Amino acid sequence: MNELQKLYTDYTGFAVKEIQELHALSGSNRRYFRLIGEQSLIGVIGTSVEENNAFIYMVSHFRSKGLPVPEVYCYSDDKVFYLQEDLGDTLLFNAVEKGRQSSVFDERERRLLLKTISVLPSIQIIGAEGFDFSKCYPLPEFDSRSILWDLNYFKYCFLKATGMDFQESRLEDDFHQMCKVLLQDNTDTFLYRDFQSRNVMIKDGQPYFIDFQGGRKGPVYYDVASFLWQAKANYPKELREELLRAYIKALRAYYPVDEADFRNQLRHFVLFRLLQVLGAYGFRGYFEKKPHFIQSVPYAIENLRELLYEEYAEYPYLCEVLRKLTTLKQFSEEREKRMLEVKIIRFA
Repeated sequence: MNELQKLYTDYTGFAVKEIQELHALSGSNRRYFRLIGEQSLIGVIGTSVEENNAFIYMVSHFRSKGLPVPEVYCYSDDKVFYLQEDLGDTLLFNAVEKGRQSSVFDERERRLLLKTISVLPSIQIIGAEGFDFSKCYPLPEFDSRSILWDLNYFKYCFLKATGMDFQESRLEDDFHQMCKVLLQDNTDTFLYRDFQSRNVMIKDGQPYFIDFQGGRKGPVYYDVASFLWQAKANYPKELREELLRAYIKALRAYYPVDEADFRNQLRHFVLFRLLQVLGAYGFRGYFEKKPHFIQSVPYAIENLRELLYEEYAEYPYLCEVLRKLTTLKQFSEEREKRMLEVKIIRFA
């Protein structure tokens, strides 16, 4: 903490008057503080120097491209501590809270969501121009190793934690098949990796993007899947479709898009992203006992149920396991708790 105060004084020329620790819902171990004085700044303590290095480089590069990300003003010699721009307190996730809770998004909420997803292609494409992907951490690109890491994350941290029986070798066969499908498109674009409404801040009605330090070179579909199928986003199908059309329209400003091919490939990334998310929820929730992640599990399972209505012929055994997973007692009981039962009695 003393190091953050020293950085603040060195940068502004004034002492800190007040320090407020900010509640972080991310899965990382970074700690955030609002340092209040002559100027309000956000102080960050990050235990992973490699991750901090990646973030500081990305911020500098993205800002040079005119992209809406917070500025990093200064950092300690060891890069464990740094100060960045204070974008306020409004996460997109909270700005659309009324819609998330009711599944009825008003015009203001829809505009914010449309504005956000329409900026995504510029992060992915303009942001990748001249980008040094060797600066990324932990991997420079989305490859078979990172895919299998995430699939095994799901297997070991979520699937096995349910106690459900399955044939591991058959599941691994489908995991390898999924690798082949996901790596069909090789593009020099930036993959944000955790593009969701908790990682977008709203300032003066405009979206600003945060928490992209896990980004790397990779296909654009992943970020679209992350945003539109975020577990607790609760987007109705018609809104999700509207947002997808807005994204494709914005993407076409950069290169031609075959919409049918795009949608076909996207569905594989939606399934993959859901498995990755369940793995994270399993680890952060069941093992680290973080309640936010446990509370998000039923929403992710509901997304999975919806997704499995469509056949994935490429992964027959995986889909068999997933369908069985969604019928487990702990998830079916949770679903029943959240269902509204309406009885209509007619008197004649």
